Amino acid sequence: MAKKVLVIEDSALMRKHLRRILEEGGFEVEVARNGQEGLDKIPEYNPDVVTLDINMPVMDGITCLSLIMNKCPKPVVMVSSLTEKGALVTFEALELGAVDYVPKPGGTVSLNMDQSAEILLSKVGAAAEMKIRSSTPLQSKLRVRRERAEASTNRKSVTMFSRRQNCQFHAIVMGVSTGGPGTLQEILTALPQDFPIPIIVAQHMPARFTQVFAERLNKMCNINVTEVSSPTELLPGSVYIGRGDADIKVVSRSGKRLAISAPADESHLWHPSVEHLVNSAVQIYGASKVLCVQLTGMGHDGAQAMADAKKNGALTIAESEETAVVFGMPRELIELNAADKILPKYKIADALINAVK
Repeated sequence: MAKKVLVIEDSALMRKHLRRILEEGGFEVEVARNGQEGLDKIPEYNPDVVTLDINMPVMDGITCLSLIMNKCPKPVVMVSSLTEKGALVTFEALELGAVDYVPKPGGTVSLNMDQSAEILLSKVGAAAEMKIRSSTPLQSKLRVRRERAEASTNRKSVTMFSRRQNCQFHAIVMGVSTGGPGTLQEILTALPQDFPIPIIVAQHMPARFTQVFAERLNKMCNINVTEVSSPTELLPGSVYIGRGDADIKVVSRSGKRLAISAPADESHLWHPSVEHLVNSAVQIYGASKVLCVQLTGMGHDGAQAMADAKKNGALTIAESEETAVVFGMPRELIELNAADKILPKYKIADALINAVK
């Protein structure tokens, strides 16, 4: 039986494009013109997935999302414009419970949606298989957000590591895709400001989103978070997010280890490529000095590279199915018998702290 999708979109042209793409992809589709109409249709239509525009009259996407997650939780995929404002609102939506997003390549009313057809179908397909385990009321989520910000401010002076301490590992590399923003936020905000080694992240994401994402994380975390758009020295207690639609690599220049942004290698499907990141880190640091973390995401990017690194001494951690929004990437690592530890996301920060002590 075909999976059912409810498209909530105020533009008649966009509704037409989205319906056509999804129906050609094998989905059954119903549409709504705004958030209120979408909410009214959910109980009777009972969709497997909801795609949700952000800017709509009558009821905007964020309000609609919060009510969906409170009243009738469903996997929601946001359809967002590739702008700084669009990115900020998209991350707010992910924090409130949306499972993923699809960029509109041509702006708010995109006439080029076919460019994102493959992404749309794959993300809606993955969302259709998800089970929303629980719904946290909006007020509770907002309270948690405030408490996290207050706790972050209060923890700025907390130290956990001796400055003279010798660490077995010299770098952590993380691979993550679908569901990544929320997962990275939970892990990175739990690390202390004196974390002793750099963390380099390949998060599959459009270019205009990664800078906003890094800035958002930097405000939340005790450690520094930056997007790598030019050669950047890798320093302890810092997180380096690969620029979207490019690849991030570790190199050595004049005795310094740097992260660089390189043109996307067209032989790989996903960017920034986790495989390229892991291989470059192993080449520069040596496998036994690298800790690899494979988090939620579709596909298999990075699994083989991490498995090869493990054979040569790297420590590997895979996120467990319990918390992975999409279990594809960590499952690939596990099925290669290459995960030293399989952990839910809420235990990964402690595992990293213990590993580098």
